[in-house]
Amino acid sequence: MAETHNFRASYLHAVSRQIFMAVETPRHIADTVAGILVNANLSGHDSHGVLRITSYLDMMANNRLHPKVEPEVVKETDTTFVVNAGFGFGHFTARKSIELAIDKAKRFNVACASLYDTSHIGRLGEYLEVAARAGCISMVTFGAGQQGAWPVVPFGGAVGGLSTNPIAIGCPTGDDSPFVADIATSVIAEGKLRVARSKGVNVPEGHIVDKHGNPTVNTMDFYDGGSLLPFGGHKGYALSLVTCLLGGLSEEFDIEKGSMGGVFMQVINVEAFTPLGQYQQAVRAFLDSMRATTPAPGFDEVLVPGDFEFRCRAERLVSGIDLPDTIHQKLQEHAAELNISLGDEIVEPDDIARYQVS
Repeated sequence: MAETHNFRASYLHAVSRQIFMAVETPRHIADTVAGILVNANLSGHDSHGVLRITSYLDMMANNRLHPKVEPEVVKETDTTFVVNAGFGFGHFTARKSIELAIDKAKRFNVACASLYDTSHIGRLGEYLEVAARAGCISMVTFGAGQQGAWPVVPFGGAVGGLSTNPIAIGCPTGDDSPFVADIATSVIAEGKLRVARSKGVNVPEGHIVDKHGNPTVNTMDFYDGGSLLPFGGHKGYALSLVTCLLGGLSEEFDIEKGSMGGVFMQVINVEAFTPLGQYQQAVRAFLDSMRATTPAPGFDEVLVPGDFEFRCRAERLVSGIDLPDTIHQKLQEHAAELNISLGDEIVEPDDIARYQVS
C-alpha cells in the first residue's frame, strides 16, 4: 500500500485554485472547480477529486481544455436551454447550468438542459446536491459512444465503444443528507482505476479485461489497451445507450461515424406537485424505513444513496483528506514547474470558513 499524506480540505482547495490560476484560469472559475474537486474528496469519491488536476493540466497542454472559456447559452425557451461549453472547465459549465435549470424550474416547474463541447464535469452527484438544496428533484447524465473510441465494451462485444456514461438522480430530503444516486454504467468508473493505480492495488475480478479481452485485475492492463465491462450485463449496457441518446439532444453527434453523446440535465420543482415540506418529510420517513430493514448476514446496516457521502464528508472535514504519495508528489511537481508556492500561506480566511465544521 502506498504512503499517504493528510491534508485539510481548506488547504487542498487553496492548492487546486493556486495551480489553476497559475495556468491562466480566471479566479472565479478556479475557485469553483477547486471547490467541486475537494467536495468529491470529502464525499469519499477520490476518483473525482484533486487526483484529476494532472489530467486537466495535460488537457490544457494539448489544447483540449481552455481554462478561460465561459459557457454560452446558444438556444433557450422558458423550460429548455442548450449550452456551448467551448471546452472550458466542465465543472464550471455544469455548475452554471444546474443553477440556471433550477431558476427556470422555480419559475416554470420543470427545466431541461443539454450541454455540448464539455470537458470532464466531475462527480455528477455534486450538481444533484445543489438542486436538492433548492428543493428540486434532478437528473444528470453524461453519455459518449462511438465504435472503438471509448473504453467500455457493449454487452456481447469485444471492443470498447462507450464511455463510463454515468446517470445520476437526486431528491431533496430537507436535511444535509439528500438522496443522491450517482451510478456509472460500467462496473467500475475509470477514475477509480486511477485511484487503485495510485495506491498500487488491484481491482476485483469482473471489472476489466486486457487488450486481448481476457479478464484481469491489474489496472496497468487496462491502461495498456484494455477495456471496462458494463455493469449488470445487458441492463447496464442499455442504460449506457440511454445516456448517449439524451446527450444527443445537443446535436453532439456524427451520423457518418455513428457517434453520439453529451450532457443532459433535468430539474423538477417539487412544489409544482406537492408542498415541499410535506414531501421532504415523507421522503425521510420512507428512506428511514429502508434503513430500518434487518441487515442480511455479512452486513452491519442498510444504507440509502447519499448516506455514504454524508458520513464521509462529516468525517473528513474533521480528520482531513488522505492523498496517496504519488498524487502528493504530482502536486509538488506542478508547483515547481509553475513556480508557485504551496505553503500554508496560500490558505485564505474564506477557505477556512468554507470548510468550517459546524
